[in-house]
Amino acid sequence: MRKHLMTTTAAMLLAFTGTAFADMEAAKKFLDAEIGDMSSLDRAAQEAEMQWFIDAAKPFAGMDIKVVSETITTHEYESKVLAKAFSDITGIKITHDLIGEGDVIEKLQTQMQSGENIYDAYVNDSDLIGTHWRYQQARSLTDFMANEGKDVTNPGLDLADFIGTSFTTAPDGKLYQLPDQQFANLYWFRYDWFNDEKNKADFKAKYGYDLGVPVNWSAYEDIAEFFTGREIDGKKVYGHMDYGKKDPSLGWRFTDAWLSMAGNGDKGIPNGLPVDEWGIKVNEKSQPVGSCVARGGDTNGPAAVYSIEKYLQWLKAYAPAAAQGMTFSESGPVPSQGEVAQQMFTYTAFTADFVKPGLPVVNEDGTPKWRFAPSPHGVYWKDGMKLGYQDVGSWTLLKSTPDDRAKAAWLYAQFVTSKTVDVKKSHVGLTLIRESSIAHKSFTERAPKLGGLIEFYRSPARVQWSPTGTNIPDYPKLAQLWWQAIGDASSGAKTAQEAMDSLCAEQEQVLSRLERAGVMGDMGPKLAEEHDIDYWNKDAVSKGNLAPQLKIADEKEKPLTVNYDELVKSWQAK
Repeated sequence: MRKHLMTTTAAMLLAFTGTAFADMEAAKKFLDAEIGDMSSLDRAAQEAEMQWFIDAAKPFAGMDIKVVSETITTHEYESKVLAKAFSDITGIKITHDLIGEGDVIEKLQTQMQSGENIYDAYVNDSDLIGTHWRYQQARSLTDFMANEGKDVTNPGLDLADFIGTSFTTAPDGKLYQLPDQQFANLYWFRYDWFNDEKNKADFKAKYGYDLGVPVNWSAYEDIAEFFTGREIDGKKVYGHMDYGKKDPSLGWRFTDAWLSMAGNGDKGIPNGLPVDEWGIKVNEKSQPVGSCVARGGDTNGPAAVYSIEKYLQWLKAYAPAAAQGMTFSESGPVPSQGEVAQQMFTYTAFTADFVKPGLPVVNEDGTPKWRFAPSPHGVYWKDGMKLGYQDVGSWTLLKSTPDDRAKAAWLYAQFVTSKTVDVKKSHVGLTLIRESSIAHKSFTERAPKLGGLIEFYRSPARVQWSPTGTNIPDYPKLAQLWWQAIGDASSGAKTAQEAMDSLCAEQEQVLSRLERAGVMGDMGPKLAEEHDIDYWNKDAVSKGNLAPQLKIADEKEKPLTVNYDELVKSWQAK
């Protein structure tokens, strides 16, 4: 028996030494096969970063770590390619599960409520920043990096290089999540149709101004009307695309900042304060005080109702009839089929699908016939407000995860977002998170085939697109209310006003329950007294704020367009 133990120990020591030697060999093999010059670091710096991961991971070698994210191209690449590379290089075995977005939230909630360690790290949307800060179930990464996680925090992490950390920072000034992937909702249009001489002449003759990228909703509406029913290349085309089925995905359509584009809420980047784009108001202590206009909120105010009315009007008048019965995933590919002139609300996560060779919207040389541009804004919108949504899937460590497992998972989170791998990962998923990757020469070379995506991310306009902010105290509970309320308006069961009245009342029921429960301490809701809209509007104006705005008599403002090529030049000049 003793002889057997000695032999085994010797074998283990030899294996460990061999593995230590093989670690850097595995790293070099990975860099050769997968990275090459697709990195913001040169080869020597790549190897130095890999050596840091090898050294930092030694105490955790042999551990089995489980992490989870939703199923999108970026995370598929992490799960299938980067997780294996990390395991080979560090000796930490990573299982990176891919499940539906709703399932990620369900697992996260279960772990937060039970304290059972289901996953060692989660990639969940930064929309939950207000939830994580108030419930205090997620680790503050600021504190973690300075204390128990100091020895496993990459000195080359370079937080300043991440473009989304303002979205994952709470009112206490601490970082709670690390961005892993992000994409925006932008305006999408057929650049070739907008530059067609006959289309331009006919539009100018009918509307009296130039066909171009719409700056406001009035121009978008005119363009939608102009193209709907027009024959192009032998087909009748549509001026708009959207979706309307009463389904959970209908909620994202609106919580993903549709109301902000109309002009709901207050000024503020990344989110309106004290009233955000959901119409929820907070006090000076960041405590939610209401959602309805009666408590100073704006969920059922004139700007919100106008946003729903325009959504319904355009869906019925200018989109294919089938769109009213479609979900998010069903409607997403439709513009790429070549019969839609423009879409107000396109997730840039679809970019890779929109540039596939052979599509009706792609030229023979691989360049797109379409472009992305900033979204137009509604009549209630003012300079200084956010103008759309940006999804930021971010690494989150819960306090219920034991320290050693959290440290090992944190190493993996940093590996898949590191400067060594991020340029390559960004090319695969087109979900850009680092300034250094956006500026990389490979994206300058690829930009002409991505329809304005890179130009947008290099532009000063980028900061006006942001995720749900810290005013939302419990994202999972509140977000699920939206699709049902909007679905009632979409189906005709309720008017836009009735739907938003119902939504704000339901949101306040959740806020009230949270206030009574006291689970969020002095960061939780504290509902305000009720008054009429005139009272709250005067109160807002007296403090230099906007929301809730009073109804504008004529919501069809003067239409305004801009030439796309001139717009891009103006960005480059800044």
